[in-house]
Amino acid sequence: MPLRVVLDTNVWLDWLVFNDAGLAPLQALVSAGKAEIIIDADCDAELVRVLNYPLQKWTLDAAAQAACIQRFRSIARSVITTPPAGLPACRDPDDQKFLALAADANAWCLITKDRALLKLAKPRYLLPFHIVTPANFPALQSVESIQ
Repeated sequence: MPLRVVLDTNVWLDWLVFNDAGLAPLQALVSAGKAEIIIDADCDAELVRVLNYPLQKWTLDAAAQAACIQRFRSIARSVITTPPAGLPACRDPDDQKFLALAADANAWCLITKDRALLKLAKPRYLLPFHIVTPANFPALQSVESIQ
């Protein structure tokens, strides 16, 4: 059974636009069918919106945006979610959707660089999934595969 993973918008940008080599371990797992990326309508809509923003030297024209949209939709599995009760409130309400998606989709982890989300990675929050940075994902994945 593949690991179910949720990516926040900035991690998606690292994958689709910035070609961040730090995502290679996750990309390899996805390519091998050992991990699946989960997305829902709210996260999809945010990513589509952000792909239209000026991204400095990586600003995308309409064709490049369409290619990124097609690519992430071919990578991720879209699910319909119902936000579960009992999740901690993220300091940034715009990031709550990632917690809700991870919880409702029974994700193994949420990969983010967002400080507000990373603060919720503490054990006291008792989340049913891990919250990690892209840099910490390989170590977490290695530890979990040993157990």
